[in-house]
Amino acid sequence: MVAAFRPPPPRSLLLRDLGRLPYADALDIQLAVRDGVRDGVHPDTLLIVEHDPVLTLGQRGDRSGILAPQLLERCGIDVVQTSRGGNVTYHGPGQVVAYPILSLKRFRTDLRWYVERLEGAVIALLHDHGIDAYRDAQHGVYTERGKIASVGVHVSRWVTMHGVALNVATDVEHWRLIEPCGQPGAVATSMAEHLAVVPSLYDVRETFARLLAFELGAELVREAVPLDLRGAESKNR
Repeated sequence: MVAAFRPPPPRSLLLRDLGRLPYADALDIQLAVRDGVRDGVHPDTLLIVEHDPVLTLGQRGDRSGILAPQLLERCGIDVVQTSRGGNVTYHGPGQVVAYPILSLKRFRTDLRWYVERLEGAVIALLHDHGIDAYRDAQHGVYTERGKIASVGVHVSRWVTMHGVALNVATDVEHWRLIEPCGQPGAVATSMAEHLAVVPSLYDVRETFARLLAFELGAELVREAVPLDLRGAESKNR
């Protein structure tokens, strides 16, 4: 007897909305989830968060990309070195930051494909709101008014960290403190500068999660039981 064909189960992507967190706290969660995904005890997970104002430096970044270091303390902005690719970037209120923690082995693909999926989800979201956007091969997603989303990832043993940050209603004046991604003269923009009615951060988070799952060919599921991250802070700091 020939066995009936059974399609493979869909890949799942677990959505965890972290609300607003300082960057260091979200990094602790990223590291804990990364370890769990790598060890096979956690599913592929999408963390979505809004950060307090912070500048992060990628592996190619240094403080030379900070144009007004004397203003950082006055603005309450910290500077954090990270393991992601890229140069210096800004995170802050009014921004949707997405950290997919994925095992690329499960998707049988490479890093370039993955980055294109991140950018594709952002571009599709912007197009849904009537904003014409395009990807830059090295520097994220742009509109005619400037850079609207930053992309920077890190992969260790085929598990991803970091991700993408989309300016929804971000204070773009804070971007003037840096050269975005090391590009002299680059300017930042936001969805708020393009739209008469700005969607809520919640709506943007939900839409991005749905579109990213579609780009990845995964089924989006929402957290039913919080992941056990006890000891993550002491282990990963």
